[in-house]
Order: sequence, then structure tokens, then C-alpha cells
Amino acid sequence: MLFALLCKDKPDHLSVRMEARPAHVEHLNKLNAEGVLKMAGPFLDGEGKPCGSLVIIHADTIEAAKALADSDPYTRAGLFESVEIKPFNWVFNNPEA
Repeated sequence: MLFALLCKDKPDHLSVRMEARPAHVEHLNKLNAEGVLKMAGPFLDGEGKPCGSLVIIHADTIEAAKALADSDPYTRAGLFESVEIKPFNWVFNNPEA
């Protein structure tokens, strides 16, 4: 099953994001190699600066999706104000459909 991780950065935490980014990218590369990561990228504010993340992952359960979200270096660095996890049905432009 696919899950969307909707992550909102804490205000004024761009420096935290940038410091944790190398570890975050390494983490996502590992998930990608394992076939878990389907897509990911940042949300942007009005100035074009990252202010959150959208991550689509494959997991067997919502609990497994939460564990993956909790293991992200951004989460461990305290970047996110909130992380919402929702089951996701990728209908259009899904390369695996």
C-alpha cells in the first residue's frame, strides 16, 4: 500500500533542514534502492524556499509507514512541526500501473 507523508516544517527552521539534508538524501536514496520510496520533494513557500515535504512510500501498514517517517533524519533533527500520514492511491501517471 502507498502512503503519503505530508510534512510541515517548523517556522524559521530552514537552517535545520539544510544541516540535515545530506543525511536525509542518503536515507531517501536507501529507501529508493529498496523499492520503498516512490517519490519525494519539498513544498516551497512564497519565496521559493523549502517549507515542508511530500514523500510517497510503499509500506504494508500505517504503523510501518509511521516507523519510516520517524526514521527520517529530518524528523530526528526536529525539523517538522507536523507529519500527517495518509493512505494514497496513485491513479494518474503512476509508472507502475
